[in-house]
Parts: sequence; structure tokens; C-alpha cells
Amino acid sequence: MSTRKWLGGAAGIAALLALWSILAVMNVAGGTVPGPWRVLHTMYTDGWALYGPNFEITAWGALQGFLWGNLLAIALAVLVVLIPPIEMLVTQLAILSYCTPLLALGPIILVVFGGRTPTVFLAAMYCFFTTMVGTVSGLRSADGTSLDLIRAYGGGRWQQLRRVQLIAALPNTLAALKIAAPSAVLGAIIGEYLGGVDSGIGVALTAAQNAYEVPRTWGMALAAAALAGLGYALVALVARVAVPWTRAEA
Repeated sequence: MSTRKWLGGAAGIAALLALWSILAVMNVAGGTVPGPWRVLHTMYTDGWALYGPNFEITAWGALQGFLWGNLLAIALAVLVVLIPPIEMLVTQLAILSYCTPLLALGPIILVVFGGRTPTVFLAAMYCFFTTMVGTVSGLRSADGTSLDLIRAYGGGRWQQLRRVQLIAALPNTLAALKIAAPSAVLGAIIGEYLGGVDSGIGVALTAAQNAYEVPRTWGMALAAAALAGLGYALVALVARVAVPWTRAEA
């Protein structure tokens, strides 16, 4: 099954590169689609001096947002299970965070706090809803018989949570975290677009666009995609180690 996935992924990448090359040769969109080899050559020419610092800064902002957003989401999900009456309030908060146009909140955060705070804030907000919903779903998927057994031996909600529900929630929570990792990268880059910072993939991407450096713009977009893919891969690796019993289902 794993070999099939790798072959399917390789075939998908090859097809994408072929389509990209065809669009470049056809001069689609007035030459704003450079060929993949031209983009890779530009990235090689620019080198680590351009991509390295910007990649690291965006990755650090995304990581901070990922940690804060997911910690808050998991904590609130646990509270919902331990204190059911607050579920309506927490659910409304999660829906509000998901539906609110975060680009409207970013400038306010920038004005109030300045610096890289909007980057971390938006990265955290892009993670929050998915992780909270996934964690609540996982906690509620615990086996009823096991919960009854804990209750029969005098255990309360905390014992049920610690001994049964947290373990049962791991697959769903880790699946949500895999989605949250690329989302954090997206939030961090959008935060950099808002201004107030002088480095990062979002800043470099904006500068390349303004200078109409098309290959470099595509190179920065590839760097952003690579960072998002790296985040997903790292969380997926953690998930394989933490919940090995789900490998057969993957």
C-alpha cells in the first residue's frame, strides 16, 4: 500500500511538471508562467542567501502560531468534555474564529501590538478550529464500555479522560494537527503580507511581485509550498510513531 502511494505521488508530480512545462511553452497569461527549470535555476542562483533567512523566519512564526493555536484548541476541547455546560460557548467561539475574516483582524493586531505578532496570531487562528473540532470528536469516540468500567470502579470524569478518552482521541487529534501544520504556514505568510516586518517568505514574495520578477515569485511560492509540506510531513511522522495501530488503516 505504501509503495502504491509513493508511485501515485511520483506520477502526480510528473504530470504536474509536464502540465506546467506545456503552459510555459504556450506562453499562457502573457508569459507569467515560467518553465519549471527556469524557476529552479533562479532559485539556485538566488541561493540560500535569499531563501534561507526568509524560510527560517516564516517557519519560526508558523511554529509559534501552531503551538499556541493548537494548545488553546486542545485545552478547550478537554474543558468541553469535563464541563459539558460550556460546550455552547466554546463552540460559538470556535465558529466565530473560523468565520471571521482574519485579514480584517490582522491590521488591528498589527496596530495594537506591532512587530511579528500578526504573523503568530494568524497562524494560530488558522489552526484553532480544525484542531478543536478534531479533538472533541476524538474524545467523544472513546469506547463506552471502557468508560463504564472506570465509572464502576469509582473513577470520575478526570479518570475517564486520562485513562480512556485521551488515548482514544489521539488519531483524530493528530489527523487535525496534520491539517493545522500547513494552515499555520498560510497564516504566517498572510501575516507577513500585512506589513510591519522586513523579512519572511511573504515579504520576499511581495517584493518579487512588485519588481515583476516572475521566476523569483514562483520560486518563493514553491518555498512556501515546501514549508507547508514539511510541516505536514513532520506531524505525519509523529502520528505514525504515536499511534502505530492506525497504520493499517492509512
